[in-house]
Amino acid sequence: MFFFESQPLTNWLMWLVVFLVLLGLNELGRRFKSGGILLFIVLPLILTFAVWPNTTKGTSVNDWFHYAKVYSALGGCIGFWIIRHVKGVSSKKWVLCFPPLILAINICEAVARDFQIYGLHLNKEIFEGMMTVSGSWNVMNGIAGILNIITITGWFGICISKDKSKDMLWPDMLWFWIVAYDLWNFAYTYNCLPDHSWYCGLALLLAPTFAAFFIKKGAWLQHRAQTLALWCMFAMTYPGFIDKSQFAVKSSHNTTALFIVSLAALIANIAVFVYYIYNIVKTKRNPIKEELYSNLKSYNEIKTLSQ
Repeated sequence: MFFFESQPLTNWLMWLVVFLVLLGLNELGRRFKSGGILLFIVLPLILTFAVWPNTTKGTSVNDWFHYAKVYSALGGCIGFWIIRHVKGVSSKKWVLCFPPLILAINICEAVARDFQIYGLHLNKEIFEGMMTVSGSWNVMNGIAGILNIITITGWFGICISKDKSKDMLWPDMLWFWIVAYDLWNFAYTYNCLPDHSWYCGLALLLAPTFAAFFIKKGAWLQHRAQTLALWCMFAMTYPGFIDKSQFAVKSSHNTTALFIVSLAALIANIAVFVYYIYNIVKTKRNPIKEELYSNLKSYNEIKTLSQ
């Protein structure tokens, strides 16, 4: 295979299992208040003190980045739960800055990692448990991530759905930004977590996108935070699954593949940035204080779902 080493059918089936389990658990946390408490407060507390100190030792997930990622994702899930379920919170404008801020911080963590890998000048060397290759792809994707942050719009436009699940909707976060994010994030995992990217790059990215397109539109950030937290907790509890088990899938470490993936991410994010600038000039709106894409049909489809 061009992007990954050749693998048996069982690994394709396991990929599907991971994808479906993430979707299912995301629905549990989305539809039920108690599900959110159980998955994103009770379970992490148990894992933090009773499990992770033992399971992460000497593995590829025992570093600052993986701990920062799991706790920032959990912080987002808890914050989003409060916005959704605590009466009056969603009406406070300053609180609505929290979701975009936690998203931007999450992207910044990954951008920093790409630039860190580039600065190490690795040439198929083992870095924190994985064979890694540094190159221009790290720089391209770091720039793509910065553009992805810049093009976050409608920071104060987040609202709550009017159904029982009380989902956190973001009407101004539309499909083109999500696709650009997915391309950037896959390139990040492929560059910096190459031997984990089969699952955390493909399955983990496609699960929230599928949920946002086909299950609950407008709630992509909520889907993304929950599935990311779930995967990170699993990876830190059973690191052998992605490192040493029969289902572990290794990257091909092909420099051409690395270049193509990051170039695609950069082109997509440049395109979104150009469209972002075009709409700012056209509407004369502040993309942070105001919603930039309120003239689009996809925006209005999401907006009608809110209270």
